[in-house]
Amino acid sequence: MKTRAAVLRKAGTPWEITELELDPPKANEVLIQMEAAGLCHSDEHIRSKGMARLPMVGGHEGAGVVVETGPGVTRVKVGDRVSLSYIPVCGKCRYCSTGKQNLCDAGLYAGVGCLPDKTFRFHQDGEDFGGMCVVGSFAEYAVLSEWSCVKIEDYVPMEIAALVSCGVTTGFCSAIYAGDVRVGDVAVIFGTGGVGMNAVQGARYAGAKHVIAIDPNPWKQQQALDFGATHAFGDPVKAKEVLIDLTRGQLADKVICTVGEMDNDVVKAAVDMTGKAGTIVMTGVGYYEMVLPGGILIGYHRRMQGSLFGGANPLYDIPMILSLWHEGHIKLSELITKKYTLDEINDGYQDLMDGKNIRGVVVHSH
Repeated sequence: MKTRAAVLRKAGTPWEITELELDPPKANEVLIQMEAAGLCHSDEHIRSKGMARLPMVGGHEGAGVVVETGPGVTRVKVGDRVSLSYIPVCGKCRYCSTGKQNLCDAGLYAGVGCLPDKTFRFHQDGEDFGGMCVVGSFAEYAVLSEWSCVKIEDYVPMEIAALVSCGVTTGFCSAIYAGDVRVGDVAVIFGTGGVGMNAVQGARYAGAKHVIAIDPNPWKQQQALDFGATHAFGDPVKAKEVLIDLTRGQLADKVICTVGEMDNDVVKAAVDMTGKAGTIVMTGVGYYEMVLPGGILIGYHRRMQGSLFGGANPLYDIPMILSLWHEGHIKLSELITKKYTLDEINDGYQDLMDGKNIRGVVVHSH
């Protein structure tokens, strides 16, 4: 069959809307009719800087309906509504079997975009196209491993199901798992976009006494307060002054970095706001060399924690977070600032870079 898709052929160029050939699903694979795709900053990193095999169909936040299954599929069936985990979960490897699904060995091909058998399903004129994180949600149809599928309830809107496949879950779990925020903690969140806003929600839901959001965008500062932050600032200098007062000089227990363009200045500011035995969680993506003064971790017994998917177990945590939303404990629909058609995808990313959106969503028309 054929499908329209937004593809990237060369780093630094805009997303191109084109028509691709799509192979039918093989064993343990499913054909997904994509309904919605989140515009995550990670796709912009690939577009602007490369760091992945090209050409590639973009999109790793996605949700849709299973319309065909290959032989041996057991996790889902035709007609199921699914959120598409950007890290596949095989359920059998060392990491899945020990509760670390975010580290599943099947995630090996995320930057290549091929299926577990090392072959591709998208083609054009004899050339293979990968799918971002083996998802490719910027296509109207895609063939995925069943390992990427998480079944969702019928009451969940597809736009929300797309966001929990990456940004929501990554942010929320960066607080509750990677950061291990606990009742009475003081948490600081650097960056309040689609990931950071959910780190705010996660920290607050976990019981943090104070949640301090830092973002240079005044509108996002106000949004952070609406999503559960107790304080919001435009720069870390002012935030630290208030933090010192709130904690009697003890500083933050947990500092979570979700900035879209991480750099060493953010890292140093984060460490500087972390108290004794505190944890700095590194969730935001950036291409830089981390340089810190000697002893800055040792003297205060601080911990630097890398965060992939926030430490989530997608098969459990995606439904869990959706249930929290359904029962009114957290906000999700309010994250969606604007919806776009597939043809408007470059406009959507320009709005993201201009700081106009918490999260933009492409809604596919069929």
